[in-house]
Amino acid sequence: MSVPLYDLDLSESCVPLQVDDVVLETTVGQLLRDMATERPSALALVEVDPAGDAGRHWSFADLEADSQRLAVALASRFRFGERVVVWAPNIPEWVLMEYACGLAGLVLVTANPAYQVAELRYVLEQSGAVGLFFVEEYRGNPMSEIAAEAIAGLAVLREIVDLADTASLFRSSGQSGLPVVTPDDAAQIQYTSGTTGFPKGAVLSHRALTNNARFFAKRAGTTARSIWANFMPMFHTSGCGMITLGSLQSGCPMHLVRLFDPIAILRLIERERVTAVLGVPTMIIAMLECLEQEAFDVSTVDVVVSGGSMVAPELVRKASEAFGCAFQTVYGQTEAAPLITQHCVGETLDDICNTVGQPMPQTEVSIRSVDGNRIVLIDTIGEICVRGYCRMIAYHADPDATAAAIDAEGWLHTGDLGALDRRGYLRITGRVKEMIIRGGENLFPIEIENVLLEHPDVAEIAVVGVPDEKWGEIIAAFVRPEPGRSFDPQDLRQHCRASLSPQKTPVIWEPVASFPLTGSGKIRKFALVENYLARNRDPAPV
Repeated sequence: MSVPLYDLDLSESCVPLQVDDVVLETTVGQLLRDMATERPSALALVEVDPAGDAGRHWSFADLEADSQRLAVALASRFRFGERVVVWAPNIPEWVLMEYACGLAGLVLVTANPAYQVAELRYVLEQSGAVGLFFVEEYRGNPMSEIAAEAIAGLAVLREIVDLADTASLFRSSGQSGLPVVTPDDAAQIQYTSGTTGFPKGAVLSHRALTNNARFFAKRAGTTARSIWANFMPMFHTSGCGMITLGSLQSGCPMHLVRLFDPIAILRLIERERVTAVLGVPTMIIAMLECLEQEAFDVSTVDVVVSGGSMVAPELVRKASEAFGCAFQTVYGQTEAAPLITQHCVGETLDDICNTVGQPMPQTEVSIRSVDGNRIVLIDTIGEICVRGYCRMIAYHADPDATAAAIDAEGWLHTGDLGALDRRGYLRITGRVKEMIIRGGENLFPIEIENVLLEHPDVAEIAVVGVPDEKWGEIIAAFVRPEPGRSFDPQDLRQHCRASLSPQKTPVIWEPVASFPLTGSGKIRKFALVENYLARNRDPAPV
C-alpha cells in the first residue's frame, strides 16, 4: 500500500499550507535563459503536424535565441504591461510568443482558435488588447476573415500580425532594450472556460504559473530524461503552463501537437518513445478506443495524467491497464494557475479512482459551507476554496467579479463542490451551479455519472438537472454509447437502482453522438439543458 505524500490527520476540512517545496521567485523569461545556460544543446521543442509527423525542432539554446530576438522586436513596438492576444493552435510560434512576452514584460492573452467573430471581439475588447497575433485558418475556421470583422472599430488595437509572416512578426521599430520583469508581474490573461456563463479573464502572475508548473512536473515524476507529448490546447493553462513550463524546468523535450487525433498521438508515442501524456477524459477515452482497434507500442509511457472534468474509476482502470503505467488525476481551475491537487506516483487504485489527490505544495485548501462560508466537518460536502501563491491577481477589469470570487481572508472560492477526508484527500462532487436540488434534497451529478460509467454500454455521460414544476428539478442523463452499441434506458435505470437510492436515478435519458465542449474539453452542461428545453418545452413527468 502506498503512503500519502502528506501524513495528515485533519479534524476539520482545511489542509494547512505544506512546505515540502518552496515558492521560487521565478519569471517565464528567466527560466528559459537559465535552461539555455544549463542544457544549451538538449532538445527542447519539436513541432508535430496533424498527421503526427515531426517537423521543426529547437534546442534550449535555439529556443532562447529565437525568443530573445522576438522579445526585442515586440518591446520596440509595445509598452511594458500592454496586452496582446495570441489566437492560434498548438504551433511553435505560440511557444515563442509565450517566452517573448515573458521577456518583454507583455501580458499574453490567450484565445481559442475555434472562436467566431463575437467571441474573438469580446476577448479583444474586454482585455484592451493592443495586438492580435493569429493564423490564417485552423480546421476550416477562416480565422483571417473572422479577425478582419472582429477588429472593426477597435481603436486601441494597433497591430494584427499573421504568425506565419516572419518578417512582420520579428519586425523592429527601432532600438529597444528589455525591461526588468518581476515574479509579481502579470504574465497572462486566461479566459475561463465558460461552462456556466460568459468567460472572465483571470490575470495570472509569473510566480503563479512558473511554480505551479514546477510542482506539477515534480509530482508527475518528470526528469530531464522524460519526453512529453503536449496535445492540450496552448490557450489553456494545462498546455502553456503545466506541460510547457513544467517541461522547461525539468530540462526535457516537449513534442507540441498541432491537432489532437488519437491515432496520430499513438503513433507519436510509439515513434518518439513518449513517457508522459496529459489529456482531458474525452481525449484519453478516444485513445483507449483506438488501442482496442489497433495495437501500438505504448510501453514507454510512465504516467498518464487526466483532469479538467470528471475522471471516472472505470477510465482510470482501463488507462492503467492499456498503457501499463501510473495514472494521476488532477484538479484545478484557471484562477489557481491552475493546479490545486494532484496524486503522486504509486498511490493506491482506490485513492486514484475516488479522489483527486492531496493539495499541491504551498497551497491551502478548505471546504466551506455554501450558505455561510464556514469550514465544514471532515467528509462533509461544501465549496472548495484555495489560498496561496497560485491564486490569480484578479479578474481583468472586473472588480465586482473579483470581490465575489476572493473573500476578505484571501480565499478563492472555486464554485466547485467537494469533500476532504482526514488524510487531506479531496473528492469532487460537482459544481455549485450544477448541483441538482430535487424536492429540497441536494444531489451531486458526479456520484450518478460514476455509477453509470460502470455500465458496459456507456462510453461517456453527463448528468444534469432539468426544471420541473413539482420537484424543482429532475435528473436527466445524456449518454454517448460505446461504439457499436446502443443503450436501454430501463437497463440503465436498474443499474442505477442497484447502487443508488431511488431519488438519484435519472428519469430522462437522452442519447448523444457527441457532447458540446468548452475549448479545454469540459462538457458544457448548461448547453445540454438549454438544447433539451428548446426541444421539449414540458419535461417528462416523474
